[in-house]
Amino acid sequence: MSDDRPTRRDLMKPLQLLGLAFGAAAFAGIVTLVSMGFFQQRTAEEAQAAIVLALIIAGVSFIAVLLIVSLLLLAVDPAQVTKQVDRPVLLPGEDDERPDAAASGDPKD
Repeated sequence: MSDDRPTRRDLMKPLQLLGLAFGAAAFAGIVTLVSMGFFQQRTAEEAQAAIVLALIIAGVSFIAVLLIVSLLLLAVDPAQVTKQVDRPVLLPGEDDERPDAAASGDPKD
């Protein structure tokens, strides 16, 4: 394994986040087109209605994914942006305090 661990800043590049949201929007739009039968023989009105609905669903999913990812990024402490990531981000570290057995209600006190 290499010692090149990405920093949090490397993991949160805005272009990658926009790409993720665009990919989700494209997937939602294609699924909508397929489910409405756009790729089958349909009238022009039905095809136009399928395209309009697919664009609406793609736009809503783009905004929703972008909003959700940006809210999840607020959970990261800005002081830790330059630290290297070598474990799961939101799990507590090994040096954090853990409750001991005596505090859990030991009746022998």
